[in-house]
Amino acid sequence: MVTAGPSDGRRVVTPVKSAERTLALLERLAEAVEPVAVVDLHRASGYPRSSLHQLLHTMAASGWIEMLQDGTHVSIGSRALVVGTAYLDRDRALPHALAALERIRDETGYTAHYARREGDRVLYLATRETTESRRATSRVGRQLPAHATSLGKALLAELSAAERAEALGDGDLAALTPDTVTDRQALDAQLNAARDRGYAHEREENLPGVACVGVTVGYRIPASDAISCSLPVARASDREVERVARVVSAHAGRLAQELRSAGVR
Repeated sequence: MVTAGPSDGRRVVTPVKSAERTLALLERLAEAVEPVAVVDLHRASGYPRSSLHQLLHTMAASGWIEMLQDGTHVSIGSRALVVGTAYLDRDRALPHALAALERIRDETGYTAHYARREGDRVLYLATRETTESRRATSRVGRQLPAHATSLGKALLAELSAAERAEALGDGDLAALTPDTVTDRQALDAQLNAARDRGYAHEREENLPGVACVGVTVGYRIPASDAISCSLPVARASDREVERVARVVSAHAGRLAQELRSAGVR
């Protein structure tokens, strides 16, 4: 059984297996860098082979997936981009956020990101890159564990202990790199420090060779969105991190005020 509906009025519903399998298939293809073998999808989904082939052909006909000419491999289709773009198009905060990211990038010389927390993960909604950026983690639509990013740490730091525990769940915290903080007590200490100083900071927890500074955009309480700036570890001295944090904090504060004035909630 799963819950559905708004957080203040959840109801228990029975999942539709065929819908779950279709969505899982789309998510699997969205995560894949290369086309995925149909035989691998068959093993992973548990779908009867004939039913899977019918589903794939239906999805290909509507543009959700693309099939190679021999039909042995499939990849995500252009329809997914159209639907994903619709999510961005209706977000009233994004046009304001994009302008802020451009100013941060220009003032710091580093890549800037805008993301929103969804449970224990952060969803990247916008990025403004420099020529030296590491694209592996910056693409729009990517989701990463909140505890492993400065964006997520900044947002988690605003929560109470109970809210934080609910957001992160009971499972083990995933390690993206050898430096990812996965111990709950160590993470709590890190988040408390972030709350006290007004920004979160991580070094190589998300991507080797990269440090990040994250600041919440407080137009909602608690904050749902945050801005981060990524810089090479070789340049991430205490002085440089503090400089970047001041720039990001200033623009995040102005962005929050701008969004509130525009009636964005």
